[in-house]
Amino acid sequence: MQESQLLNSPDVSIVIPVFNEDESLPELEQAIADALNPTFSYEVIFVDDGSSDDSWKVITSLSEQKEMVRGIRFHHNYGKSVALQAGFEASKGKYVVTMDADLQDDPKEVPEMIKLLEHDGYDLVSGWKKERHDPISKTIPSKFFNFVTRKVAGIDLHDFNCGLKAYRAEVVENIYLYGELHRYIPMLAKREGYSRIVEKVVKHHPRKYGKTKFGFSRFMNGFLDLVTITFVQRYLQK
Repeated sequence: MQESQLLNSPDVSIVIPVFNEDESLPELEQAIADALNPTFSYEVIFVDDGSSDDSWKVITSLSEQKEMVRGIRFHHNYGKSVALQAGFEASKGKYVVTMDADLQDDPKEVPEMIKLLEHDGYDLVSGWKKERHDPISKTIPSKFFNFVTRKVAGIDLHDFNCGLKAYRAEVVENIYLYGELHRYIPMLAKREGYSRIVEKVVKHHPRKYGKTKFGFSRFMNGFLDLVTITFVQRYLQK
């Protein structure tokens, strides 16, 4: 694993898992800068999860140009949960925001999400892509997944799998991600006592570059992790 430049104690750390998204990264970094400057000091942590394109080259170039950009590189593809965990461990901000690298999440949503944490006292703000721009092969399984997870978790969220979320730093410091657990962060947070969770409708853009990484195997692995979490949680409550 390689890591680029450091920045001390920003207001916000933005953690972005990257897998073959070289075309979108400069545009995403600029959109984040436009959304957060000058209100917040921030860092952007791109976690390259074993990309085979020029993603790491682009991340390195951005980090050389801008001190708030950092990069972590895996030489193999470990999955989104591992990438997020690495970003969480490297983050230095009072608040941590996650988003996808494909430009479908809108950085303009971030200031309002931070406001919900800072002024309204929430621990976690989860985005809800109420109007989605995804193929039906992704939206139908997602609706079923969210329905089941909502019932099991006892948390009234419509979109557990939305990549755009905001947290108090102590929340991500007290959870650990592996497998497909990134889908269940609200459950993990609630288990650790961070139950002040709210949902915010967020804008979802059509994919501009590349293709979706969603697959049936990830969908099934996600449900296996849900079974595991549920079993462990019930065991701990005994």
